[in-house]
Amino acid sequence: RWQKVLYERQPFPDNYVDQRFLAELRKNVRARRYQYRAVVFASGAVAQQLCSVCVFVVAWWYLDAGLLSPHGLFGAGLLASLLGYGLFHAVGAGQRRARTCWADLKSTVVFVAFTYGFSPVLKTLTESISTDTIYAMSAFMLLGHLIFFDYGANAAIVSSTLSLNMAIFASVCLASRLPRALHAFVMVTFAMQIFALWPMLQKQLKARTPRCYVALTVLFALAALAGLASVSSVGAVLFALLLLCISCLCPYCLIRLQLFKDNIHGPWDEAEIKEDLSRFLT
Repeated sequence: RWQKVLYERQPFPDNYVDQRFLAELRKNVRARRYQYRAVVFASGAVAQQLCSVCVFVVAWWYLDAGLLSPHGLFGAGLLASLLGYGLFHAVGAGQRRARTCWADLKSTVVFVAFTYGFSPVLKTLTESISTDTIYAMSAFMLLGHLIFFDYGANAAIVSSTLSLNMAIFASVCLASRLPRALHAFVMVTFAMQIFALWPMLQKQLKARTPRCYVALTVLFALAALAGLASVSSVGAVLFALLLLCISCLCPYCLIRLQLFKDNIHGPWDEAEIKEDLSRFLT
């Protein structure tokens, strides 16, 4: 009788297998089964980050066109930050104590003072660079921010630090093309609010109050579409189609493609050594 061993001589050729070989065949052992609602819910992180970039670009366009005053944007951002900070504590984010709030206040004051003091430098930082190059660099950095952003996936490409740095770099580039230093200060401050603080609130709401997270995602998407529609109706339609594609079509395609997955596992797989062999290296 044939045995699956290599240390004994057998009257069979080397490539011989018997009928029991395929009895150990297993298909899709580690395949995940997705539900459409769960995938749509998870895609909200991508939609929200796209809306954040859209809101940031629309706010910059309004500042550059003179349709929005820097005082108005700073006041709206300050009010939104206070409401978001209160909501962040209300959902039970770690039961933070008063001294932590005091530390957050000191960090905010230091950042605002530092940014305001260096706003004239930010305004004149890229004067020697052409405007077309600035726009191209900003678009590239915002695209990189979307690519490297932490959407909750455990992947090597994820880098929250790199994503935030690219977004802030894009905000500095765009702020340098605004009329005054005050505009540059407000633009960089707004970028920190929407690219650093807003995602933190999103993650807390997503983990603790999913219904509130879904409602806030829909409202934020509608606000981004309304702002973009005031600038370009064609752009708003295309952006709405992009959001629908990411939130509805892509999850449906993922569910459908799972039906065609056919990963096979069996005795031909490579052996996995699960024992700790580090003692042999010393």
